[in-house]
Amino acid sequence: MIMSDNFSEILEKHDIRPTAVRILVLRSIVEHKDTFSLADLEYELESVDRSSIFRSLTLFAEHHLVHEIEDGSGSTKYCYCHNDHVCSAEELHCHFYCENCHKTFCLENTHIPIVRYPEGFELKSVEYLLKGLCPDCHK
Repeated sequence: MIMSDNFSEILEKHDIRPTAVRILVLRSIVEHKDTFSLADLEYELESVDRSSIFRSLTLFAEHHLVHEIEDGSGSTKYCYCHNDHVCSAEELHCHFYCENCHKTFCLENTHIPIVRYPEGFELKSVEYLLKGLCPDCHK
């Protein structure tokens, strides 16, 4: 678990100016084991308006503090990046979307396979999503 006095350091390490709102948002983010949505943070941070949370998430994604995941649900999900640098494709992990409970899980130890693509293309991001039933819904 991250100590509360380290939130400012984490933001500064990612070239993000620490503000009270950004620290609150980051504190809430690191509590999530798996992915989370803007709505999740909005529910948890009742004192912070939606647009401030969204601006923080956007900034965090630009500075590689969180990853954005499109899971097909129509709502962007996010997950906290545990690396202290820009992630390469080899370091990114897969996600699993449960078609029953509609949760998206981080598969931290399941890395995205290397995909070869034609010369001349420039890779900016990679998403690898598995869909099916999570263990609880499969029972």
